[in-house]
Amino acid sequence: MRKSDKGRGKGDGKADRPTRTAYDKALGLLARREHSRRELKQKLERGGFAREETTAAVERLGDQGYQDDSRFAEALVRSRVGQGYGPARIRAELRSQGIGDAAVRELIESADVDWHDLAANQLRRRYGGPSADPAERARRAQFLLRRGFAAATVRVLTHADAEDADDD
Repeated sequence: MRKSDKGRGKGDGKADRPTRTAYDKALGLLARREHSRRELKQKLERGGFAREETTAAVERLGDQGYQDDSRFAEALVRSRVGQGYGPARIRAELRSQGIGDAAVRELIESADVDWHDLAANQLRRRYGGPSADPAERARRAQFLLRRGFAAATVRVLTHADAEDADDD
């Protein structure tokens, strides 16, 4: 008898429960949030389901409209833009989820985001006012680059910071 079984009666309910299928597990995951096909397959395989069962479950969910990579990608883009991430970071995350290059390019272009303003807002939120210190400007540039903003945008913003500080 395992330690966790002590004090339990025979009717603990575990033996009576049917085992979950890969489809049931995937449907439960999708009920919480959108997932890409690749992500669902990985989670199911890590959960101990056979590759064939996993593939069949994901295909069935796609056919039924419960799983859709384009819907997942749109939600991910909206979420990451809302969190203040730049296009390079979003692009990398979409690709890591198995979204094709053409779809990624289209999503980034159609996001209707002013990346320069978003980067400037992130810089302001994180660091406040401008700085003339070169080391501080370098830190700020690295922050924006890690968040996925283009080097040209970062360069303009961090140099603009220095120019603003000199005007005071």
